[in-house]
Amino acid sequence: MFDPLAELVQLIARWVHLIAGIMWIGNSMLWNWIDRNLETPKSGPRKGLVGEIWMVHSGGFYQMEKLALSPSQLPENLHWFKWQNFTTWASGISLMVLVYYMSAASMMVDPEIAAISANTAIGISAASLPAAWILYDIVWRTKIGKSVTLATLLTLGIVIGASAVYFNFFSGRAAYMHVGILMGTIMTGNVWFVIMPSQRELIAATKEGREQDPAVGYQAKQRSIHNNYFTFPLLFIMLSGHFPSTFGHPKSWVILLVLCSAGAFVRHGMNMRFTNKMWFWPTSFVAFGAASFTLVMMSDKDMLSPSQKRTTPVEFAEVAEIIHNRCTECHSTTPTNAGYKVAPNGIMFDSADLIVRHAPKIEERAVKSKSMPLANQTNMTQAERETLRAWIDQGAKGP
Repeated sequence: MFDPLAELVQLIARWVHLIAGIMWIGNSMLWNWIDRNLETPKSGPRKGLVGEIWMVHSGGFYQMEKLALSPSQLPENLHWFKWQNFTTWASGISLMVLVYYMSAASMMVDPEIAAISANTAIGISAASLPAAWILYDIVWRTKIGKSVTLATLLTLGIVIGASAVYFNFFSGRAAYMHVGILMGTIMTGNVWFVIMPSQRELIAATKEGREQDPAVGYQAKQRSIHNNYFTFPLLFIMLSGHFPSTFGHPKSWVILLVLCSAGAFVRHGMNMRFTNKMWFWPTSFVAFGAASFTLVMMSDKDMLSPSQKRTTPVEFAEVAEIIHNRCTECHSTTPTNAGYKVAPNGIMFDSADLIVRHAPKIEERAVKSKSMPLANQTNMTQAERETLRAWIDQGAKGP
Protein backbone atom coordinates (compact mmCIF):
# COMPACT_ATOMS: atom_id res chain seq x y z
CA MET A 1 0.00 0.00 0.00
CA PHE A 2 1.30 3.46 -0.88
CA ASP A 3 2.48 5.22 2.26
CA PRO A 4 2.99 9.01 2.02
CA LEU A 5 4.95 8.98 5.29
CA ALA A 6 7.41 6.44 3.86
CA GLU A 7 7.73 8.58 0.73
CA LEU A 8 8.50 11.66 2.84
CA VAL A 9 11.10 9.75 4.88
CA GLN A 10 12.81 8.60 1.69
CA LEU A 11 12.79 12.14 0.31
CA ILE A 12 14.39 13.56 3.46
CA ALA A 13 16.97 10.74 3.59
CA ARG A 14 17.96 11.38 -0.04
CA TRP A 15 18.19 15.11 0.57
CA VAL A 16 20.38 14.64 3.64
CA HIS A 17 22.50 12.07 1.78
CA LEU A 18 23.09 14.47 -1.11
CA ILE A 19 23.95 17.49 1.07
CA ALA A 20 26.25 15.53 3.41
CA GLY A 21 27.91 13.79 0.45
CA ILE A 22 28.69 17.11 -1.23
CA MET A 23 30.21 18.41 2.01
CA TRP A 24 32.24 15.26 2.69
CA ILE A 25 33.58 14.72 -0.82
CA GLY A 26 34.18 18.44 -1.28
CA ASN A 27 36.25 18.57 1.91
CA SER A 28 38.15 15.42 0.95
CA MET A 29 39.09 16.76 -2.47
CA LEU A 30 40.04 20.18 -1.08
CA TRP A 31 42.34 18.77 1.62
CA ASN A 32 44.04 16.42 -0.83
CA TRP A 33 44.55 19.32 -3.23
CA ILE A 34 46.02 21.49 -0.48
CA ASP A 35 48.43 18.74 0.62
CA ARG A 36 49.72 18.34 -2.92
CA ASN A 37 50.22 22.07 -3.46
CA LEU A 38 51.98 23.13 -0.27
CA GLU A 39 55.01 25.37 -0.85
CA THR A 40 58.07 26.28 1.18
CA PRO A 41 57.86 29.98 2.14
CA LYS A 42 60.16 32.26 0.17
CA SER A 43 61.56 33.43 3.53
CA GLY A 44 62.90 29.91 3.96
CA PRO A 45 62.02 26.85 6.04
CA ARG A 46 60.79 27.26 9.60
CA LYS A 47 60.84 24.76 12.43
CA GLY A 48 57.64 22.74 12.46
CA LEU A 49 56.40 24.17 9.14
CA VAL A 50 55.61 21.47 6.58
CA GLY A 51 54.44 23.98 3.97
CA GLU A 52 52.08 26.84 3.25
CA ILE A 53 49.63 27.86 0.57
CA TRP A 54 47.99 31.14 -0.41
CA MET A 55 44.51 31.21 -1.91
CA VAL A 56 41.99 33.80 -3.03
CA HIS A 57 38.27 33.22 -2.58
CA SER A 58 35.07 35.15 -1.90
CA GLY A 59 36.69 38.55 -2.04
CA GLY A 60 39.66 37.87 0.20
CA PHE A 61 43.11 36.28 0.52
CA TYR A 62 43.69 33.22 2.71
CA GLN A 63 46.97 31.82 4.01
CA MET A 64 47.06 28.22 5.24
CA GLU A 65 50.01 26.51 6.92
CA LYS A 66 50.56 22.83 7.61
CA LEU A 67 52.48 22.38 10.86
CA ALA A 68 54.11 19.67 12.90
CA LEU A 69 53.31 21.07 16.35
CA SER A 70 55.82 20.96 19.13
CA PRO A 71 54.78 19.12 22.31
CA SER A 72 52.22 21.09 24.39
CA GLN A 73 51.63 23.51 21.51
CA LEU A 74 47.99 22.52 20.89
CA PRO A 75 45.78 25.50 19.96
CA GLU A 76 42.68 26.33 22.00
CA ASN A 77 40.23 25.97 19.09
CA LEU A 78 40.76 22.98 16.80
CA HIS A 79 38.25 22.11 14.08
CA TRP A 80 37.55 18.50 13.08
CA PHE A 81 35.98 17.16 9.88
CA LYS A 82 34.14 13.94 10.64
CA TRP A 83 30.36 14.32 10.79
CA GLN A 84 29.93 14.89 7.04
CA ASN A 85 31.23 11.37 6.46
CA PHE A 86 29.09 9.77 9.16
CA THR A 87 25.96 11.57 7.95
CA THR A 88 26.60 10.54 4.34
CA TRP A 89 27.12 6.89 5.27
CA ALA A 90 24.25 6.72 7.80
CA SER A 91 21.77 8.31 5.38
CA GLY A 92 23.01 5.98 2.61
CA ILE A 93 22.48 2.91 4.80
CA SER A 94 19.03 4.24 5.73
CA LEU A 95 18.19 4.52 2.03
CA MET A 96 19.44 0.99 1.43
CA VAL A 97 17.05 -0.27 4.11
CA LEU A 98 14.13 1.87 2.93
CA VAL A 99 14.52 1.26 -0.80
CA TYR A 100 16.09 -2.18 -1.05
CA TYR A 101 15.56 -4.14 2.18
CA MET A 102 11.91 -3.12 2.63
CA SER A 103 11.16 -4.03 -1.00
CA ALA A 104 13.76 -6.74 -1.44
CA ALA A 105 11.48 -9.04 -3.43
CA SER A 106 11.14 -6.47 -6.19
CA MET A 107 14.27 -4.31 -5.83
CA MET A 108 16.95 -6.91 -5.06
CA VAL A 109 15.72 -10.25 -6.36
CA ASP A 110 15.63 -11.02 -10.09
CA PRO A 111 14.55 -14.63 -10.76
CA GLU A 112 16.36 -14.55 -14.11
CA ILE A 113 19.65 -14.00 -12.23
CA ALA A 114 19.18 -16.07 -9.07
CA ALA A 115 16.17 -17.80 -7.55
CA ILE A 116 16.71 -16.61 -3.99
CA SER A 117 14.32 -15.32 -1.37
CA ALA A 118 14.12 -11.70 -0.22
CA ASN A 119 15.54 -12.68 3.19
CA THR A 120 18.49 -14.42 1.55
CA ALA A 121 19.23 -11.31 -0.52
CA ILE A 122 19.14 -9.13 2.60
CA GLY A 123 21.39 -11.60 4.42
CA ILE A 124 23.99 -11.53 1.63
CA SER A 125 23.94 -7.74 1.67
CA ALA A 126 24.16 -7.36 5.45
CA ALA A 127 26.99 -9.89 5.78
CA SER A 128 29.10 -8.76 2.84
CA LEU A 129 29.57 -5.12 3.84
CA PRO A 130 31.31 -5.61 7.22
CA ALA A 131 33.14 -8.68 5.88
CA ALA A 132 34.66 -6.67 3.01
CA TRP A 133 35.76 -3.89 5.39
CA ILE A 134 37.37 -6.36 7.81
CA LEU A 135 39.32 -8.07 5.01
CA TYR A 136 40.44 -4.73 3.57
CA ASP A 137 41.51 -3.46 7.00
CA ILE A 138 43.49 -6.64 7.71
CA VAL A 139 45.36 -6.24 4.43
CA TRP A 140 46.51 -2.70 5.20
CA ARG A 141 46.94 -3.03 8.97
CA THR A 142 49.20 -6.10 8.86
CA LYS A 143 52.61 -6.67 7.29
CA ILE A 144 50.92 -7.16 3.93
CA GLY A 145 50.26 -3.42 3.84
CA LYS A 146 53.99 -2.69 3.76
CA SER A 147 53.97 -3.90 0.15
CA VAL A 148 51.75 -1.21 -1.38
CA THR A 149 51.47 -2.96 -4.74
CA LEU A 150 50.39 -6.28 -3.23
CA ALA A 151 47.98 -4.60 -0.80
CA THR A 152 46.46 -2.55 -3.63
CA LEU A 153 45.93 -5.68 -5.75
CA LEU A 154 44.32 -7.46 -2.79
CA THR A 155 42.06 -4.46 -2.19
CA LEU A 156 40.94 -4.56 -5.81
CA GLY A 157 40.40 -8.30 -5.40
CA ILE A 158 38.15 -7.75 -2.37
CA VAL A 159 36.02 -5.17 -4.18
CA ILE A 160 35.82 -7.24 -7.37
CA GLY A 161 35.06 -10.42 -5.42
CA ALA A 162 32.21 -8.78 -3.51
CA SER A 163 30.95 -7.27 -6.76
CA ALA A 164 30.92 -10.71 -8.38
CA VAL A 165 28.69 -11.95 -5.54
CA TYR A 166 26.31 -9.03 -6.06
CA PHE A 167 26.06 -9.51 -9.83
CA ASN A 168 25.43 -13.24 -9.42
CA PHE A 169 22.64 -12.86 -6.86
CA PHE A 170 21.06 -9.40 -7.17
CA SER A 171 19.21 -7.47 -9.85
CA GLY A 172 21.41 -5.21 -11.97
CA ARG A 173 20.37 -2.02 -10.18
CA ALA A 174 20.79 -3.55 -6.72
CA ALA A 175 24.21 -4.91 -7.70
CA TYR A 176 25.38 -1.47 -8.82
CA MET A 177 24.12 0.20 -5.66
CA HIS A 178 25.72 -2.43 -3.43
CA VAL A 179 29.12 -1.95 -5.04
CA GLY A 180 28.73 1.76 -4.24
CA ILE A 181 27.60 1.04 -0.67
CA LEU A 182 30.58 -1.31 -0.28
CA MET A 183 32.99 1.47 -1.32
CA GLY A 184 31.23 3.94 0.97
CA THR A 185 31.47 1.50 3.88
CA ILE A 186 35.20 1.00 3.35
CA MET A 187 35.66 4.78 3.17
CA THR A 188 33.65 5.27 6.37
CA GLY A 189 35.60 2.52 8.12
CA ASN A 190 38.79 4.35 7.16
CA VAL A 191 37.51 7.57 8.72
CA TRP A 192 36.24 6.15 12.02
CA PHE A 193 38.63 3.27 12.66
CA VAL A 194 41.89 4.64 11.29
CA ILE A 195 41.89 8.36 10.50
CA MET A 196 40.00 9.55 13.61
CA PRO A 197 41.98 7.37 16.09
CA SER A 198 45.20 8.59 14.47
CA GLN A 199 44.11 12.19 14.91
CA ARG A 200 43.13 11.54 18.54
CA GLU A 201 46.59 10.07 19.20
CA LEU A 202 48.19 13.07 17.49
CA ILE A 203 46.26 15.44 19.76
CA ALA A 204 46.93 13.35 22.87
CA ALA A 205 50.67 13.32 22.19
CA THR A 206 50.70 17.08 21.74
CA LYS A 207 48.70 17.67 24.93
CA GLU A 208 50.90 15.34 26.96
CA GLY A 209 54.12 16.83 25.66
CA ARG A 210 55.15 13.69 23.76
CA GLU A 211 56.79 13.64 20.35
CA GLN A 212 54.34 12.79 17.57
CA ASP A 213 54.72 9.35 16.00
CA PRO A 214 55.15 9.89 12.21
CA ALA A 215 53.80 6.38 11.55
CA VAL A 216 50.43 7.34 13.03
CA GLY A 217 50.09 10.33 10.73
CA TYR A 218 51.27 8.28 7.74
CA GLN A 219 48.62 5.63 8.31
CA ALA A 220 45.86 8.23 8.49
CA LYS A 221 47.12 9.94 5.34
CA GLN A 222 47.33 6.62 3.51
CA ARG A 223 43.69 5.77 4.23
CA SER A 224 42.65 9.32 3.29
CA ILE A 225 44.30 8.81 -0.11
CA HIS A 226 42.45 5.50 -0.50
CA ASN A 227 39.17 7.35 0.08
CA ASN A 228 40.23 9.94 -2.48
CA TYR A 229 40.60 7.26 -5.16
CA PHE A 230 37.25 5.67 -4.31
CA THR A 231 35.47 9.01 -4.78
CA PHE A 232 34.99 9.15 -8.56
CA PRO A 233 33.84 5.51 -8.94
CA LEU A 234 31.39 6.02 -6.08
CA LEU A 235 29.96 9.18 -7.67
CA PHE A 236 29.41 7.33 -10.96
CA ILE A 237 27.50 4.58 -9.15
CA MET A 238 25.32 7.16 -7.39
CA LEU A 239 24.35 8.55 -10.80
CA SER A 240 23.94 5.19 -12.54
CA GLY A 241 20.56 4.53 -10.93
CA HIS A 242 19.11 7.18 -13.24
CA PHE A 243 20.49 5.44 -16.37
CA PRO A 244 19.01 1.97 -16.96
CA SER A 245 21.30 1.52 -19.97
CA THR A 246 24.13 0.97 -17.47
CA PHE A 247 22.77 -1.40 -14.82
CA GLY A 248 20.24 -2.95 -17.21
CA HIS A 249 22.79 -3.89 -19.88
CA PRO A 250 23.50 -7.63 -20.40
CA LYS A 251 27.14 -6.83 -19.62
CA SER A 252 26.42 -4.28 -16.91
CA TRP A 253 29.42 -5.44 -14.87
CA VAL A 254 31.75 -4.56 -17.76
CA ILE A 255 30.37 -1.03 -17.95
CA LEU A 256 30.79 -0.69 -14.19
CA LEU A 257 34.36 -2.02 -14.27
CA VAL A 258 35.42 0.21 -17.16
CA LEU A 259 33.93 3.45 -15.87
CA CYS A 260 34.96 2.91 -12.24
CA SER A 261 38.53 2.08 -13.30
CA ALA A 262 38.60 5.13 -15.57
CA GLY A 263 37.28 7.30 -12.74
CA ALA A 264 40.02 6.14 -10.36
CA PHE A 265 42.66 6.62 -13.06
CA VAL A 266 41.44 10.14 -13.82
CA ARG A 267 41.51 10.87 -10.07
CA HIS A 268 45.16 9.74 -10.10
CA GLY A 269 45.92 12.10 -12.96
CA MET A 270 44.31 14.98 -11.08
CA ASN A 271 46.36 14.15 -8.00
CA MET A 272 49.62 13.96 -9.95
CA ARG A 273 49.17 16.80 -12.41
CA PHE A 274 50.93 19.38 -10.24
CA THR A 275 54.06 17.27 -9.74
CA ASN A 276 54.09 15.63 -13.17
CA LYS A 277 52.08 17.44 -15.85
CA MET A 278 52.59 14.58 -18.29
CA TRP A 279 49.87 12.72 -16.39
CA PHE A 280 47.25 14.96 -18.01
CA TRP A 281 47.55 13.26 -21.40
CA PRO A 282 47.38 9.58 -20.37
CA THR A 283 44.45 10.22 -18.04
CA SER A 284 42.63 12.18 -20.75
CA PHE A 285 43.28 9.34 -23.21
CA VAL A 286 41.98 6.74 -20.74
CA ALA A 287 38.87 8.81 -20.00
CA PHE A 288 38.13 9.26 -23.72
CA GLY A 289 38.75 5.58 -24.43
CA ALA A 290 36.55 4.46 -21.55
CA ALA A 291 33.74 6.80 -22.61
CA SER A 292 33.97 5.57 -26.22
CA PHE A 293 34.00 1.91 -25.20
CA THR A 294 31.07 2.40 -22.85
CA LEU A 295 29.09 4.27 -25.49
CA VAL A 296 29.54 1.35 -27.89
CA MET A 297 28.62 -1.13 -25.15
CA MET A 298 25.48 0.77 -24.14
CA SER A 299 24.27 1.08 -27.73
CA ASP A 300 24.99 -2.56 -28.61
CA LYS A 301 22.31 -4.39 -26.67
CA ASP A 302 20.97 -6.55 -29.47
CA MET A 303 22.18 -9.93 -28.24
CA LEU A 304 19.68 -11.98 -30.26
CA SER A 305 20.68 -14.25 -33.11
CA PRO A 306 18.93 -13.64 -36.48
CA SER A 307 16.74 -16.73 -35.91
CA GLN A 308 15.36 -15.21 -32.68
CA LYS A 309 14.39 -11.89 -34.22
CA ARG A 310 10.81 -11.26 -35.27
CA THR A 311 10.45 -10.13 -38.87
CA THR A 312 6.71 -10.51 -39.35
CA PRO A 313 4.40 -7.47 -39.06
CA VAL A 314 3.22 -6.62 -35.54
CA GLU A 315 -0.37 -5.48 -35.06
CA PHE A 316 -1.00 -2.83 -32.42
CA ALA A 317 -3.58 -5.07 -30.71
CA GLU A 318 -0.78 -7.53 -29.89
CA VAL A 319 1.35 -4.73 -28.41
CA ALA A 320 -1.58 -3.37 -26.39
CA GLU A 321 -2.24 -6.80 -24.90
CA ILE A 322 1.40 -7.15 -23.79
CA ILE A 323 1.39 -3.68 -22.26
CA HIS A 324 -1.91 -4.33 -20.50
CA ASN A 325 -0.77 -7.67 -19.07
CA ARG A 326 2.74 -6.66 -18.07
CA CYS A 327 2.85 -2.89 -17.51
CA THR A 328 -0.46 -1.30 -16.51
CA GLU A 329 -0.36 -2.90 -13.08
CA CYS A 330 1.82 0.10 -12.20
CA HIS A 331 1.62 2.43 -15.21
CA SER A 332 -2.03 3.39 -15.13
CA THR A 333 -4.28 6.13 -13.80
CA THR A 334 -5.44 3.54 -11.25
CA PRO A 335 -2.50 1.21 -10.51
CA THR A 336 -3.39 -2.18 -9.06
CA ASN A 337 0.12 -2.75 -7.69
CA ALA A 338 -0.03 -2.26 -3.92
CA GLY A 339 3.26 -0.34 -3.96
CA TYR A 340 2.01 2.54 -6.10
CA LYS A 341 -0.82 4.99 -5.62
CA VAL A 342 0.18 6.93 -8.73
CA ALA A 343 2.00 5.78 -11.86
CA PRO A 344 5.83 5.87 -11.47
CA ASN A 345 7.31 8.94 -13.18
CA GLY A 346 3.82 9.83 -14.39
CA ILE A 347 4.04 7.30 -17.26
CA MET A 348 0.66 5.70 -18.05
CA PHE A 349 -0.48 3.29 -20.77
CA ASP A 350 -4.27 3.64 -20.49
CA SER A 351 -4.82 4.53 -24.15
CA ALA A 352 -3.37 3.75 -27.54
CA ASP A 353 -2.10 7.32 -27.87
CA LEU A 354 -0.18 7.04 -24.60
CA ILE A 355 1.39 3.71 -25.61
CA VAL A 356 2.54 5.16 -28.94
CA ARG A 357 3.79 8.36 -27.29
CA HIS A 358 5.90 6.41 -24.81
CA ALA A 359 7.36 4.01 -27.38
CA PRO A 360 10.93 5.37 -26.84
CA LYS A 361 10.62 4.71 -23.09
CA ILE A 362 9.21 1.23 -23.73
CA GLU A 363 12.18 0.51 -25.97
CA GLU A 364 14.69 1.82 -23.43
CA ARG A 365 13.33 0.06 -20.34
CA ALA A 366 11.49 -3.07 -21.55
CA VAL A 367 13.43 -3.94 -24.70
CA LYS A 368 17.02 -2.75 -24.37
CA SER A 369 17.86 -2.62 -20.67
CA LYS A 370 15.09 -5.06 -19.63
CA SER A 371 14.91 -3.15 -16.35
CA MET A 372 11.11 -3.08 -16.63
CA PRO A 373 8.86 -4.55 -15.41
CA LEU A 374 10.65 -4.05 -12.10
CA ALA A 375 12.37 -7.34 -11.23
CA ASN A 376 10.10 -8.71 -13.97
CA GLN A 377 7.31 -9.14 -11.43
CA THR A 378 4.73 -9.59 -14.19
CA ASN A 379 6.87 -12.19 -16.02
CA MET A 380 7.32 -10.48 -19.37
CA THR A 381 8.84 -13.06 -21.71
CA GLN A 382 11.70 -12.59 -24.16
CA ALA A 383 9.26 -13.25 -27.00
CA GLU A 384 7.08 -10.39 -25.77
CA ARG A 385 10.07 -8.06 -25.55
CA GLU A 386 11.01 -9.05 -29.08
CA THR A 387 7.46 -8.28 -30.23
CA LEU A 388 7.75 -4.80 -28.73
CA ARG A 389 11.13 -4.32 -30.41
CA ALA A 390 9.78 -5.36 -33.78
CA TRP A 391 6.75 -3.04 -33.38
CA ILE A 392 9.05 -0.10 -32.59
CA ASP A 393 11.37 -0.93 -35.50
CA GLN A 394 8.34 -1.03 -37.75
CA GLY A 395 7.44 2.54 -36.81
CA ALA A 396 5.54 2.12 -33.52
CA LYS A 397 2.18 2.64 -35.23
CA GLY A 398 -1.12 2.87 -33.40
CA PRO A 399 -4.39 1.10 -34.24
